[in-house]
Amino acid sequence: MLLNGKIAVVTGGTRGIGYATVKKFLDNGAKVALFGSRSTTVERAVQQLKETCADYEVEGFYPDLLNAEEVRKTFEQIVSKWGRIDILVNNAGVSARESIYTYDPEEFKKTMDLNVNAVFICTHEVVKFMKEQGSGVILNTSSMVSLYGQPSGCAYPASKFAINGLTKSLARELGKDQIRVNAVAPGVTNTDMVAALPDEVIQPLINTIPLKRVGEPEDIANAFLFLASDMASYVTGEILSVDGAAMT
Repeated sequence: MLLNGKIAVVTGGTRGIGYATVKKFLDNGAKVALFGSRSTTVERAVQQLKETCADYEVEGFYPDLLNAEEVRKTFEQIVSKWGRIDILVNNAGVSARESIYTYDPEEFKKTMDLNVNAVFICTHEVVKFMKEQGSGVILNTSSMVSLYGQPSGCAYPASKFAINGLTKSLARELGKDQIRVNAVAPGVTNTDMVAALPDEVIQPLINTIPLKRVGEPEDIANAFLFLASDMASYVTGEILSVDGAAMT
């Protein structure tokens, strides 16, 4: 029970990496506030988790992550219910594949808003509680493309480069308040998007990975678990690659 008694918030927690992280945290003794974009998907995810284990202490919320007041009020609800917030996982995000030649600037902005601005807003609002309680952990979802870029959809790697910068800078700023800040940079992972790819697309990707397989959401959740736990009490400002050594 690496997180026994801890209170965690996971954004983008209704599916994929986020859902796996919520379940991993619950299995390790945490109480979890699961954030999603819509009431229907949040309620479905919470129901699925409670059907898996009736003892899970999980609550669902769906604030607008770009609305600081909504985020603040939601955090206040969580603190009112459970007394504190020990861990924030900023996982909500969108990907992009558009060519620069046809890229709509509004679509670029939408990607940057959710992938960067929402992370800033959630972090900005949660650190007030963490500072008052004397400790906290903030974890961000980066990507392997934050290190290497990608041949289209430039907003996505740009947003993840920004996440790396936020992670390293905030680790230096918040260390004095005993708040650790790290990121996990997944490689190709078996989420809904990857699972929908035909074999002729996915197999060449697998061939570039030394471990010869795509990652599973649980692989990424394990990394978040480690960084959230006291096992990583002297780890901050790190971007942990979980990609099977892809593209290295």
